[in-house]
Amino acid sequence: MSEERAAAAAGTPRATAPSSSPGLDAAWAHPLLGRLLRGQNRHQLMDRRYPWLLDTAVVLVVALLSLPDLLSDSSNGPFGETGNRDQLPYGVLVVFAVAQIVPLWWRRRAPEVTFFVILLVSVVQWSLGVWQQAGVSALVALYALALYGSLRALGWAAALTLAGLTLAVTVLVHVEHPLLGLFFLLGTATAAITIGLTLRIRGMYLAALEDRARRLEIERDQRAQLTAAAERSRVAREMHDIVGHNLSVMVGVADGAATLAANRNEQSAEALRILGDTGRQAMGELRRVLGVLRGGQEDVRLLSPQPGIPDLDPLVARVRAAGLTVTYRTVGDLDALGGGVQLTVYRIVQESLTNTLKHAGTGSTAEVSVTADAGTVRIRVTDTGVPPGAPAPTPAESGQRTDDPGNGLVGIRQRAAMYGGAVTVGPRDTGHGWMVDVTLDVPSTPHPSATEEPSASGDHLS
Repeated sequence: MSEERAAAAAGTPRATAPSSSPGLDAAWAHPLLGRLLRGQNRHQLMDRRYPWLLDTAVVLVVALLSLPDLLSDSSNGPFGETGNRDQLPYGVLVVFAVAQIVPLWWRRRAPEVTFFVILLVSVVQWSLGVWQQAGVSALVALYALALYGSLRALGWAAALTLAGLTLAVTVLVHVEHPLLGLFFLLGTATAAITIGLTLRIRGMYLAALEDRARRLEIERDQRAQLTAAAERSRVAREMHDIVGHNLSVMVGVADGAATLAANRNEQSAEALRILGDTGRQAMGELRRVLGVLRGGQEDVRLLSPQPGIPDLDPLVARVRAAGLTVTYRTVGDLDALGGGVQLTVYRIVQESLTNTLKHAGTGSTAEVSVTADAGTVRIRVTDTGVPPGAPAPTPAESGQRTDDPGNGLVGIRQRAAMYGGAVTVGPRDTGHGWMVDVTLDVPSTPHPSATEEPSASGDHLS
């Protein structure tokens, strides 16, 4: 079924409709039924856009039906001779007709009031022995009450209609065939109520179908989220079983080899010890990633604290052990900085030294300085570049070290932006070497709101 047909069946444009059925599709394809359904669709759309237009049309149609009765002097009705209307002035008859027809304009906004006003006017008219065709407005009001109004009010309206019509036909108005007239009047009133209730139940049924469709969409989204969470958990388990196991084996072998080399007084003992420490750090990072994949915090207790300023000394020591000459100095009270700022400083220095090792090689010399002063923290990392006579790294290995930002430089800029910092990255003024200069705008004393650490997903720089 097309989207327009589903919207027409649901009573709202672009509404979520239930799955199509072969019978309804056949009805749409039928020449006559399809035309009727398309016409109903157009009428519903017009009624939603211009509700006053249909209300005015109903009033005008009922008024046109009442005109012959007002313009004719005959006192014959559908059930024979009725009443003594000739004894009342013509203006009174017009007033009665207008009082019965005009309230129909509010039949959807105030169906209870509309019906009871029309019924009251009709009873007054009947008490004077007058019976007009404008009384059809009572049936329209009864239909509107069954469709839009309160069901309790509809019960009272049905009872009053039964009593009023019985009283009018048998007592108030002289009717030539009272039993026949009462039968048809009560039949038309019952039909008006039945049609209104049928359309009301149909609307409620369609609303229930739309609500069910919305709930099914929500359940589908929830199932997708649960499936994604289960997949993340499966990936986390596989990473823990495979990568975690291999890292554990590597760390154990490195520690054993470091102990053996130390007992034999071999120079490789320190390198093996650094290899074991690096493996343990990688295991900590792996646990952090697994915690993110699982979406829980069950592994938080296994994580070591986030690195900070005191961890820069071990970082520099590891880089020196790799062969790079590093000079490191600090100025100011760096320990007073918050944990988030200290982590940012550590990651910036770590990434800068990693780039120096990657692009300049172990023959270069690097200088690291961290200065805290007057609410600002400045991190400056410079290197001397590729030493003269040393082979230059190939473009594939060096990444050509241009202004094109890689993942590491992007990470540095993002971390600096968290604290309103400014980043300067590029060649040194001396013409050789590289410089990373970052200024962070942070308070000099720790604040609880400023010490929140970045998420684990942002802790990995290439």
